[in-house]
Amino acid sequence: MVEKIAAETPANITVVNSITLSATPGTDLDDRLRDIPGFTLFRRASSMVANPTTQGVSLRGIGSSGTSRTLVLWDGIPANDPFGGWVYWTQFIPDEMDRVEVSRGAATSVFGNMAMSGAVANFSRQPEPFHLRADYEAGNENTHDFSLGFSNLWKGWAISGDTRAFYTDGYYIVPASIRGPVDRRAGVKFITGDIHLDGYTRYGNLFFKTNILVEDRQNGTSLTRNSTSLGTASMHYVEQFASESLSVTVFRTQEGFHASFSSIPANRQTEKLTYLQSVPSQATGGAAIWQHHNVKWDLTGGVDADRINGTDTDHLFPSGSRVGGGTQFFKGVFGQFNASVGGLHLYTGVRESFTGMSGNFFSPNAGLAYGKKQWRLRGSLYRAFRAPTLNELYRNFSTGNTFTEANPALKPETVFGSEVGVDWIGENSSVRLTGYRNSLGDLVTNVTLSSSATSIVRQRANAAAAISRGMEAEFRRRYHDLTGTLSYLYADSRYDTGPRIAQVPKHQGTAQLNYQHAGTLLSLGVRSFDYQFDDDLNQFRLPGYATVQLLARQRLVLHGIHTHAEHRRAAPVSRRSPLGRPGPLA
Repeated sequence: MVEKIAAETPANITVVNSITLSATPGTDLDDRLRDIPGFTLFRRASSMVANPTTQGVSLRGIGSSGTSRTLVLWDGIPANDPFGGWVYWTQFIPDEMDRVEVSRGAATSVFGNMAMSGAVANFSRQPEPFHLRADYEAGNENTHDFSLGFSNLWKGWAISGDTRAFYTDGYYIVPASIRGPVDRRAGVKFITGDIHLDGYTRYGNLFFKTNILVEDRQNGTSLTRNSTSLGTASMHYVEQFASESLSVTVFRTQEGFHASFSSIPANRQTEKLTYLQSVPSQATGGAAIWQHHNVKWDLTGGVDADRINGTDTDHLFPSGSRVGGGTQFFKGVFGQFNASVGGLHLYTGVRESFTGMSGNFFSPNAGLAYGKKQWRLRGSLYRAFRAPTLNELYRNFSTGNTFTEANPALKPETVFGSEVGVDWIGENSSVRLTGYRNSLGDLVTNVTLSSSATSIVRQRANAAAAISRGMEAEFRRRYHDLTGTLSYLYADSRYDTGPRIAQVPKHQGTAQLNYQHAGTLLSLGVRSFDYQFDDDLNQFRLPGYATVQLLARQRLVLHGIHTHAEHRRAAPVSRRSPLGRPGPLA
C-alpha cells in the first residue's frame, strides 16, 4: 500500500516495462518474470500446473516453504493470499500490465510484514480514449486463452477493465518411468477480471478498483484437485499540495479455497481419498502515507493496519473432522528520510510493527547511493521480519505420502541483511552487479519428524539460524532492433547446522535475445537452474534443468483494427498518473 518511493534508492530494483513483458515468452506473469535473478516460486513448476499453495515468491534464496517472503502488490494493494501468503498469478493479465518493479531486500521501512526479501509491484496500464482490445490464442494440450480489454476517458474521470478466460488440459507432473494408473494431467481453467474507475478533481484524485478470480485445478491424480474464488475491492485517494502529498488506501479481500487430498502407494497403482478441505478467509486493511518534498530532502511517514481471519475445516475419510483457524491483526507506524548532497544520496528509516505475536518488532534501515556520470554505487543495511501465516499455524496438508502438520506455536522469522552494488548505465547498455548477505533467524520451514518407505511426517517449525549470501549480475545491450539480456544469481543458502535450505538452487541464469521491428517480434530465451534439494535434510535431490523458449508474433493492421497472430506451444511444464493511480516503487 505505497504510492511512491524516491527514484534514487540503495536497493537493486529491476523494472520490466510492457514492451519487455510482451516480448518474454510465458503464459502467466510468473513465467515472464523468471529472467530476473532470484525470482522463483517455491516449486519449480509454472503456476499453470503448480498447486496455489506453492506459488509464493522468495527473492535471493530466502524461501524454505510455499509461503511468500516477498510482498506482491497490484496497483498498490497487497495481492498475497490472506490465509497463506502465496500468490495467485492467474489473476494478473500480463499484456495489460504497464510495468512490474522488483525490489530486492528490505531496504525501506514503508513495507512491513511479508517483505523480508523484497517486494514485487505490478502496475496496470493507464486508460486510453476509446480503447478496445480482444485476443485469442490456442496451443497444444487443448489450450485456449481469450482476453478482452477496454477503456475510455471523459472530462474528470475514466473507466477501464480487463478479463481473461483460460483452459488447458495441462501435462503430467510425474515422470513416465514411475507413472501409474492414478496419474492424470495437471490442468487448470480460470476466469479473471478487473474494473478500474478513476476520478480527477480539484479536491484530489480518487481511484477505485475491484478484481475477481475463479479457478479450478486438477492436481495430477484422479482424486486430487483444488478450486479458488477470490475477490478484492479497494479505494485509493491522493491529494497533492505544493510540497506535500497525502495518500489513503483501504481494501477488502474475500476468498474461498477448497482442496482434496489422497494417499498413494509407491507403485502408484491405487489411490485413496483421505480428506476434503475448505478454507474461507478475509482480509481488511488500509494505510495513510504523508510525504514532504524538498529540493534537498524528502520525508515520508505513515501508518497501516491489516486484519486477517480464516478457518480451515478438514472432513476426514472414512469419518471425523478437524478445525483450525484464527485472527491476526497487524499494525505499523513508519518513517523514511532521504537527503542529497551533490551526487550522494543518504537514506534512513524506522518501522515499529505490532503483530500480536511475541511482542512488537522494530525494523531500522539505512543506505546510500552515489552517482557520477554513468556510474552508480549503492549499499544498504536493514532488519525485517515475517509473522507466520494462519496457514502455517493451523492448516495441515498432504503431498503424496508426505503429511505436514501445522504448528500454532510458531514465532516470527527475522532477517538482518546487507548489500552493496555498482551500476553502469549507458545509452544502449547497462550492467548491474550486487553482492548481498542475509542472516536469518527462526526461519519457518517443514522439519522432517519421521521417514519410512511408506510415509513421511513433517511439521512446520522455527528451524536453526541460516545464512543466505550471494551475487546478482545483470547485463543488457540494445543494437538497433536487437536487444540481448544476460542475468545470473549465485545463492548459497544454508542452515548453521550445514544443510542447504530446501528448494533453493545455488546457480541460476538466463539469456534472451529479442528482435522487434514494426509489428514483428521474435524472441529466443534460455533459462538454466542448478540442482536443489526437496527437503530440510537434503535427502531428496532434484536435478538441475534448462528450458528453451521461442516466441514469434506478427501484428496485423486491418482497417485500423489491431489483431495478433500468434502460435505458442504450451510449456512442458518518478511519475504520477494524472488520474491518481499508484505510482512506481522507483
